[in-house]
Amino acid sequence: MTDCIFCKIVKKEAPSRIEYEDEKFVAFHDIHPKTPLHLLLVPKKHIESIDHLEIHDKELMGELILLAKKVASLKRLKGYQLLINVGREGGQMVDHLHLHLMANPSISSG
Repeated sequence: MTDCIFCKIVKKEAPSRIEYEDEKFVAFHDIHPKTPLHLLLVPKKHIESIDHLEIHDKELMGELILLAKKVASLKRLKGYQLLINVGREGGQMVDHLHLHLMANPSISSG
């Protein structure tokens, strides 16, 4: 996907505040945060949405959830929200699967 902003972020072709990166995922700050800490966890593999997952993506999705746990631990969050929007009607604004990790660290990290 050449027009996908998240693919451009993954390839370092677009600016972002990256919080975490490994061989399969990148986590970066949302440019329109809904909470004081609002990260987007994105697989480097382009998958348009939950509706486009294949059975062979199940391990990647499990790893995505475990990444959320890892990033929350690195940020010392005691509580946080995870959200995946699916399709425009579901609030998905970028056609690249992503998991929102949202928290209020001043409350969570106590």
